[in-house]
Amino acid sequence: MKMILATKNKGKIKEFQALAQGMAIELLSLEDIPDMPDVLEDGCSFHENALKKACAIAKHTGITAIADDSGLEVDALNGAPGIHSARYAGERAGDQENIQKLLKALNGLPLNKRTARFRCVIAVCTPQGRHITTEGTCEGIIAIEPHGFHGFGYDPVFLLPDRNCTMAELEPGMKNLISHRAMALARLKDILPAFLKETGGNRE
Repeated sequence: MKMILATKNKGKIKEFQALAQGMAIELLSLEDIPDMPDVLEDGCSFHENALKKACAIAKHTGITAIADDSGLEVDALNGAPGIHSARYAGERAGDQENIQKLLKALNGLPLNKRTARFRCVIAVCTPQGRHITTEGTCEGIIAIEPHGFHGFGYDPVFLLPDRNCTMAELEPGMKNLISHRAMALARLKDILPAFLKETGGNRE
């Protein structure tokens, strides 16, 4: 069956397509659907934003939608940048600007004070408003400086202590096994078939 991924982020699209293999669905993205409305991510949590996006896109297209909201939570910054991760350095800021602001905010802190996690909430919503959500996290430390060229977002400064490398130094296939998005999607795989069977997917 068809499902639409509520994002135009090429990095997320690539990760979801790889992670969704074997789920017996045809995964579209917003790039495949013209004239899609922008969904204002004004929720107070990852859960609210993911669910709002999924439900809005499903209602507009008539296709069951899947959306995620994810970001970086840094303990020394009281959980910031959190839901503002993509716009941490400003609405038009890119990955490099966000990373530089983060490193500046943590300047001088030793590694043991730079604990952080990636958090991801995935929501699936039918055109009729039936929905499910899952969540995944990946624990790490903010590195002193960027390393690696894979991935996107804060991956170059997200250090995985047990692997002694940043997320951006992992090959994409390995990242897709351990990332916060991978954890959330793995949980989704466990409950999605029953949800689609119960709701009829795009029909109820």
